[in-house]
Amino acid sequence: MRTWTRRGQWLELTPGKSLSLAEDRDQAAAAWLLESLGMPEKLLKQLQSKKGMEWKGDRLRLALFPVQQPGIEPMWRELEILYEDDFCLVVHKPAGMNIHPDGRKGETQPTLDHAVAAHFQMQGEEIAVRHIHRLDQHTSGPVLYAKNDWAQLKLDEDMRHKRIARSYVAFVQGRVSAELKVIDLPIGKDRHHKQRRRVSTTGQHAVTHVRVGEVYKNASLVHLELETGRTHQIRVHLSHLGHPLLGDSLYGGSMSLIGRQALHGERLDFSHPFTGERIEVVDPWPSDLQELHNKLSKRE
Repeated sequence: MRTWTRRGQWLELTPGKSLSLAEDRDQAAAAWLLESLGMPEKLLKQLQSKKGMEWKGDRLRLALFPVQQPGIEPMWRELEILYEDDFCLVVHKPAGMNIHPDGRKGETQPTLDHAVAAHFQMQGEEIAVRHIHRLDQHTSGPVLYAKNDWAQLKLDEDMRHKRIARSYVAFVQGRVSAELKVIDLPIGKDRHHKQRRRVSTTGQHAVTHVRVGEVYKNASLVHLELETGRTHQIRVHLSHLGHPLLGDSLYGGSMSLIGRQALHGERLDFSHPFTGERIEVVDPWPSDLQELHNKLSKRE
């Protein structure tokens, strides 16, 4: 597996003697970074223009960890770290917490971005806060952050090309048929309700993959994977089929068993932006979903 050494703001690599002894080793190093390591070309040009690439003996040094402003005020809140290294951070987002500020006046509650900024500060790291994807306020689950420009460029590209897999578990109303495998219905804005989305022939392409887990008397547990990432996609698709999420009052879900939408991101799969290794991060069910599962199971 490809490895690295970090020394302050520098990433150190040992590309091999043949490269370090090349006649024009800067040019050879640039080709190696692009072709063998998959460095984003945009980042390579930035490093070259700012003298952020240098040799130290047979080691190639890249200024990959410069001092950066967080872009958001650090506000401490205890975080559950699911995965972290010099390139990536995955944290659990609890239900009820926004990922980033929504711009409302008087907003004082820390968002996940605020808490991540505080986490970096407490570690002595001066880096920008960059989430790669989002979750609805009342959905719990893992959120991926990039810790340097290399990671952000690679992970953003992977999101665009649907190479980051996000798996969810949901409790919905009604008995879902085991034959339901894919929901392929376009989603657009609801002109009658500014907060809602709806299935619309003029909406954006949206695909959700479904696997039915457990079926109860009047509810079901389903596992879901997003092929696309439209706003409220899972909530809209399931409510359109007559199976709104339990606790999702916006889309007609019953509030009698749980006070928030019963949706949790249980797994996140992505390729490490530097090593290429496939990383699988599992986020256990929060206590409210465990309690809901117990209630539904006892009703059988």
